[in-house]
Amino acid sequence: MELVYCIFAMNKFVKIDWAMFVSVFLLLGLGLLALYGLSLGDQNAGAVNFKKQLVSCCLGIVLMFFLAYYDYRVLGSYSTKMYFGISILLALVIFFGKTVRGTTGWIGLGTLRFQPVEIVKLVMVIFLASFLSQKKTQLSIAVRTIASIILVFIPVFLILRQPDFGSAAIIVGVWAVMLSVCGLDRKNLAVLFFIFFISAASGWLLIKDYQKERILNFVDPGRNPRGSGYNAIQSMVAVGSGQLFGKGFGHGSQSQLNFLPEKHTDFIFAVISEEMGFFGSAIIFILFGFLFYRMKETARLARDNLGYLITVGVMTMIFLQMFINIGMNVGIMPVAGVPLPLLSYGGSSLVVTLAALGIVQNIYSKRTKDIRQLD
Repeated sequence: MELVYCIFAMNKFVKIDWAMFVSVFLLLGLGLLALYGLSLGDQNAGAVNFKKQLVSCCLGIVLMFFLAYYDYRVLGSYSTKMYFGISILLALVIFFGKTVRGTTGWIGLGTLRFQPVEIVKLVMVIFLASFLSQKKTQLSIAVRTIASIILVFIPVFLILRQPDFGSAAIIVGVWAVMLSVCGLDRKNLAVLFFIFFISAASGWLLIKDYQKERILNFVDPGRNPRGSGYNAIQSMVAVGSGQLFGKGFGHGSQSQLNFLPEKHTDFIFAVISEEMGFFGSAIIFILFGFLFYRMKETARLARDNLGYLITVGVMTMIFLQMFINIGMNVGIMPVAGVPLPLLSYGGSSLVVTLAALGIVQNIYSKRTKDIRQLD
């Protein structure tokens, strides 16, 4: 009897996409290596950041393996309750949250802090996937679109109140992609993007002055090189100075001499590029590319629409964060305070990203043998 149980457990164990896990662990290792290098030049804060990230990494891995064996369909059944839960949580953050660098987006628990908006991103993926898959046969695409706009508006509005424009943009982007794969035709998609463009343009009147400065500095980084444009300029200098093979581990002048601000969070890519050069940057792109490829395959073979949409949502969430963060580092995107998934320092982002990948692994374990067709 015990032998049968062991065989059954092993059969479930090998269904995990180990190729995806390898890419995830390599990215985690690269991020920890970069943070350890930063700790060499700062034995106080740098060492503390490395230890905290290591703890968050262990916690996230445990959660990832747990969710890899937890049926994603159960999460979908609780999605409505989770949606209202995050709405209440975001409202509490506005009134009781801690303010860091102009954003009231953290809740403190003793000496610990966590950022609820990271949880909100994943919950919105699950909620939208559940809503769009359940209503596919009940509502027309037009009605689903209007209803989803209203449902997305509430958390996005609360996030903008913090204000956190980067996270709000990611949630809107995830919503747009998930809606587009649900049968939205090109005409309706064009109208949707036109509405989004008008809303984004009018949002200029609502954002804070420092956020306007970030956008203006993106257009012209040299307009205020010692002030609001300093971060972007120093990041581009760090990336360029790494050349082909970098300056060596722990020997980046921009990062080690503190010319590069927020080096452990927003500009971790610049640190890796400076110390490991183009070679290190290429490794990051290859690993992320392989990770997205495996998620694409998981979505292609998902058993149902819920699994398909969750995988698409998680893939979009991680991709947008990667694109925005690396874009910030090389000067093609305005600085928005978005972390680089699996690499940047930040326990909330790291744990939630690993949890999301654990859910994708569960979807992979329940995959079909043939290509799944949408209804």
